[in-house]
Amino acid sequence: MNLRRTTTTRRALAAVALTTGLVFSAAACGGDGGKDKAEESPTSATADRNSSPEEAASQTPEDQVLAEVKGENGIALAVTSAKRDEGGFVTVEGTVTNNTGKGWVPVDWRGDEKELTTNGGSIAGAALVDEAGKKKYLILRDTEGRCLCTRFTGGVKNGETAEWYAQFPAPPEGTTEVSFQVGAMPPASIDITEGD
Repeated sequence: MNLRRTTTTRRALAAVALTTGLVFSAAACGGDGGKDKAEESPTSATADRNSSPEEAASQTPEDQVLAEVKGENGIALAVTSAKRDEGGFVTVEGTVTNNTGKGWVPVDWRGDEKELTTNGGSIAGAALVDEAGKKKYLILRDTEGRCLCTRFTGGVKNGETAEWYAQFPAPPEGTTEVSFQVGAMPPASIDITEGD
């Protein structure tokens, strides 16, 4: 998992560097009557230069929300990334926000299978559904039944947002549209993109 996080961070920093270069190039080449866009909004340019790499990474296109669903008395689930990786699997990432008014442990998100009970409060019961191909893909597991997914140790406190990830077997190459389903949440339609 550390390798995946490092790779994601490197991608984010590379995207920030590329975006910054393109913005400066566009500002240098473009103009409207001799007045530069950077002159119109000096605070935004200053804010971009003064932001930390973590803040800059949080503003990259990788953090776009692909789908968001609400349910379960104030739980909001967002999918921010669904990438097909070279190893024959898909990594889905996102956030969950608890607005229930109390602490929340996703007990019904861990799935009904006996092998998944040791995963505790996790997203182990999630699935990708390929409606066109009429197939359902369950979360990958190791040989001891642990899911390749996030475990919400201690749950999610009221008003907080937690990040999650889940890995699934990859649908066939031509399949890009799937639904992400977990617990009693409504299905979230997402598009799978090719990983780097």
